[in-house]
Amino acid sequence: MKMRKIWLSALLMLALGVQAAAGEAGADAYEELTVGNTTHLNGDFFTDLWGNATSDLDVRKLIHGYNLVSWNFSEGIFQTNPTVVSGFVATKNAAGDHIYQIALYDDLYYSDGSRITAWDYAFSILLQLSPQLGELGADTSRAEYIQGADAFMEGSAQVVSGVRVLSDTEMTVTVDAAYLPYFYELGLLNFQPWPIGEIAPGTVVKDDGDGIYIANADPQQSEPVFTAELLEKTILDPETGYRYCPKVTSGPYVLTDFDGETASFAINPYFKGDSDGETPTIEKLVYTHADNATMIDALADGTFDLLNKVSAKDAIDAGIALTGGDTDFSMSGYPRNGMSFIAFAGSSASVKDAPVRQAIAWCLDRKAVTEGYEGNYGLEAQGYYGIGQWMFGLVNGTIPYPVSEDGEGATEEEWKAVNLQGITTYSSEEVPSDPQMAAQVLEENGWSLNEQGQPFDPAADSVRCKEIDGTLTPLRLELAYPEGNAAGELLEEYLAAPLAQAGVELTLTQMPFSEILGDFYGSADTGADLLYLATNFDEIFDPSERFTFDEDGHALWGASGIADDELYALARDMRRTEPGDVYSYCRKWVAFQERFTQTLPLIPVYSNVYFDFYTSALQNYDPMRQVSWAQEILYSYFGDVPTQAVNVEEPESGEPGEGEIILDD
Repeated sequence: MKMRKIWLSALLMLALGVQAAAGEAGADAYEELTVGNTTHLNGDFFTDLWGNATSDLDVRKLIHGYNLVSWNFSEGIFQTNPTVVSGFVATKNAAGDHIYQIALYDDLYYSDGSRITAWDYAFSILLQLSPQLGELGADTSRAEYIQGADAFMEGSAQVVSGVRVLSDTEMTVTVDAAYLPYFYELGLLNFQPWPIGEIAPGTVVKDDGDGIYIANADPQQSEPVFTAELLEKTILDPETGYRYCPKVTSGPYVLTDFDGETASFAINPYFKGDSDGETPTIEKLVYTHADNATMIDALADGTFDLLNKVSAKDAIDAGIALTGGDTDFSMSGYPRNGMSFIAFAGSSASVKDAPVRQAIAWCLDRKAVTEGYEGNYGLEAQGYYGIGQWMFGLVNGTIPYPVSEDGEGATEEEWKAVNLQGITTYSSEEVPSDPQMAAQVLEENGWSLNEQGQPFDPAADSVRCKEIDGTLTPLRLELAYPEGNAAGELLEEYLAAPLAQAGVELTLTQMPFSEILGDFYGSADTGADLLYLATNFDEIFDPSERFTFDEDGHALWGASGIADDELYALARDMRRTEPGDVYSYCRKWVAFQERFTQTLPLIPVYSNVYFDFYTSALQNYDPMRQVSWAQEILYSYFGDVPTQAVNVEEPESGEPGEGEIILDD
């Protein structure tokens, strides 16, 4: 364990401190930056209500903006966005509800020059709560913390009582006391404006004194204009829908073209600035897929100017070699706020059985898969976390414990007792894969028959079976992984082969990334049982949002349908931590991780260090400052190639705290 800690510290030091730049040649006057990423664009450029692929998320950060609150990366807190919010007061009523009164600046505009007002923020809240959007397969349960939201979504109320629009520049949002406390409380106000004229033409938002609602713009029209049919046309049309080609937006750039593979952008001339007042200087952006095998050569020959989130070891090694010595290229490394994992498809009955998931985990050689794909740039992930998350750093002691000088809060000894030693790892340095344990778990839980219904004989039989609902079910499973992903060969050797020894037949199949993602979110069915994917976590880590509920009220993990009421209770308890109580949140985070690794709603594989490689003409680019390159690019510009190396210091990083919330009774 001590050596593991030393290795982890060295890995994070590399990730947080490495940046190189060299070269003496002058750069041309660039007008366009071409960015490559190994994750294909899926085309979800409106919202994450249909999914949240990392490249699509980057696009959304480029073209949508003016959120009411922003994440302060260096402080580790949410704060009101000073570019958008001119005044902010938080109060508490007798019932314990928190009421936020928000004043907006009057110089906010969309990319077409139309003004943004409080009514636009009200519309975005109404839209994501609307049953009409839910009919189109969107996840509309994102703002149930707003007072009156549940009644509105259920159809028992015609207004959202917890949101009031008082004028074009003033609104209030009431968070229901039943949802409080909430650790990332100010993050609950992370709304951005959406243009009603583009998404729901012929409608308006109104507030008659009881809350907000959507009405017909023409009061003489008796039939409601705001319907699922309208939204299907304005949002989901593959040629013109706002989901795929939003034309009127509020971010630093506007989308000018998307051909299914490559997206192009130009500066939004009406953009006032991000939370620091920064506006872009690079006139045009191109964002497209980059192949691991050729991306570094493509950077060297000028096809790409920036490669983002490079994670494959061979590509990283080639990139480091390219940036070394007297060259015109630079690099930055940073720990990933996410992980790769194996998910379970909701249509697969076999994987609903926890022993099957545990058997798969016993057979997975995480160490070999991690080293095969990441080399020295990754660590096996044993839980639902990324090595770049602040709570992982605190719990592992790689971030200094927040011990107050006045004696309040947890002591250093109390902090040291908060660790991940209690999680179930399913592997060890000595036994990285254990087919015998997998076979024992399956045998003890009824997977003890062969395909003739007789006792399974490891010497003569190849596939274990079990009677499920009266049907003899063989353990023949299919794992879908994205086309072109090199992990397929590794999983064949370090998962499928050990599973065969345990009596489980696993077939690996390449599929388009969009299809696998659709299966993961429940909007498609690939026919596979297992899905190999990866994720990057949001600033708000709230896994309780991943759960849905069946008709009996049992908590189900995502679209997989894996039931675990205890895991949901732990996730809910974690979010219900007082803002600023970092110690309590971390204790609850550990408890959640311990239960997660017991029941395995998904199987973690690895987390890693990302690298960005780019032309040294791209100045002041530091991906450690922001969550996404799409945010950091506002601080960057093209200039002459520097003549000496530049080292980036590790930024000061706080833990999430209260932000600007001040509650008055």
